[in-house]
Formats: sequence, C-alpha cells, structure tokens
Amino acid sequence: MKYKLFSDYITLQALLKEQGIIATGGAIKAFLANNTVLFNGEDEKRRGKKLRVGDQIQLPEQGVTITLIQPSPAEMEDYLAEEAERKRVAELVKQLNQGQKKAKTAKNPSVKGKKKPVRFPGT
Repeated sequence: MKYKLFSDYITLQALLKEQGIIATGGAIKAFLANNTVLFNGEDEKRRGKKLRVGDQIQLPEQGVTITLIQPSPAEMEDYLAEEAERKRVAELVKQLNQGQKKAKTAKNPSVKGKKKPVRFPGT
C-alpha cells in the first residue's frame, strides 16, 4: 500500500489511525505492545516516530506494508488549495462566532460575559 505524504512528516500513530489500522490515537500503546511494527526493517515501539517520504512500515502479523511516497505536483497543488480553503472557512466561522457573541452582549449589557448567581425564593 502506498501513502502520499503531503507534509514534511507524519507520526506513526497518525499514519496507523489514518489508515484505519487503529481506531483511536489512544489505542496505539496497546497496539505497539501486542504487535510487531517494523520501520524500514527494524522493530519500532515509539508512537511519535516521525515518518518521511521513502520510509516503509511493515505490520507482518496483519500482512500490511505501507510505503510513504511523494505526491505529484498536481496533487500537491490540489492539496494546498484545499488547505487554503479550509483555513478561509475556519476564519469566517471564527468571525461569525465573535460577531454573535458581541451581538448577544450588546443586547443584554448587564451580562458582559458574567452570569448572575442563582437566587432562590425566600432568601
């Protein structure tokens, strides 16, 4: 199996999670303790091991070999365009949320981010 690496590196934990080999990031410790993972032919037990283009991960018990390859220039251009769009949308959402918060505070100026204590009848 080939994995196209769009950044400088990916951690072993992130790669296994992204490939669906482990369900969550927290499962990596148990997975590494109970399974053999080979990094370029050598046993690897560090979940944070940085993997780069050209590295190979083998899971002999599962019969899986993952080779990290470099994407083509066109794929890289598409990836960068998608990342720019994600950042743009995230910034818009942030601005909208801040605007709603300001509008809510302006509507009820006595609140100003602080909640009034709960008052019970007869006290």
